[in-house]
Amino acid sequence: MTHRKPYPTDVSDAEWSFVAPYLSLLPEDSGQRRHDLRDVFNALRWIVRAGSPWRMLPTNFPPWEAVYQQTQRWIAAECFEAMAHDLREILRFSSGRKAKPSAVILDSRTLRSSPESGGRAGYDGAKRKKGSKIHIAVDTLGHLLAAHVTPATEQDRAQVGALAAEVQDITGESVEIAFVDQGYTGSAAAEAAAEHGIRLEVVKLDHAKRGFVLLPRRWVVERCFAWATRFRRLVRDYERLPQTVAGLHFVAFACLMLSKVATLFAAVHNSL
Repeated sequence: MTHRKPYPTDVSDAEWSFVAPYLSLLPEDSGQRRHDLRDVFNALRWIVRAGSPWRMLPTNFPPWEAVYQQTQRWIAAECFEAMAHDLREILRFSSGRKAKPSAVILDSRTLRSSPESGGRAGYDGAKRKKGSKIHIAVDTLGHLLAAHVTPATEQDRAQVGALAAEVQDITGESVEIAFVDQGYTGSAAAEAAAEHGIRLEVVKLDHAKRGFVLLPRRWVVERCFAWATRFRRLVRDYERLPQTVAGLHFVAFACLMLSKVATLFAAVHNSL
């Protein structure tokens, strides 16, 4: 690949030194590898941030087919989940928290459908949108733990069991409580969480208030959704496969955490 002017989304040397071991599914000198892995990762970061279709990837990146195929391999191997897991523990430790969270927040966001995702689309009557729902679990600092994609017709409370199981698997059964909104009320949701040792706590207002109200705990997950919308590929459901939607959310949050960790390491290095 010819040299090109760096994009703002390109990974730095410090970031790449952390990322490379997670993405190297084959030896560096493997005969099957035709494109530099760092260039492929930079192309993926550009796609997720800019929101471009795969086929409109700039030609100074590797071919879009190679980037897409490698992305699917990374998603299938859960590379970004593993990266996010370790980054999350570093950031929690640096914030004076335990590496494994004891509390999480669950919520969902409806993504409008596109022609590519149309077969999966459902109608969310509450949001008055047709599309898909991304159900997520984050720790109390806003770091992504789990993501699950369904048609928008699916109820939030019906996904509690799957999210709780994934959260406990990731954290080693450390989570004791999950904060949720009123969409998760009911005995079925509470029982599904209790099966995995998690107690649901519904955060709601005692009485109606006008205007914007900052709800305890719940604001953290809303901030996460705001972070996600800065990555234009995540503003709508542009993917044919639900696992790609979830995987790209982990790409975005891994990028956010990676930037924080790189800044943290730079501050420690400068203080020495």
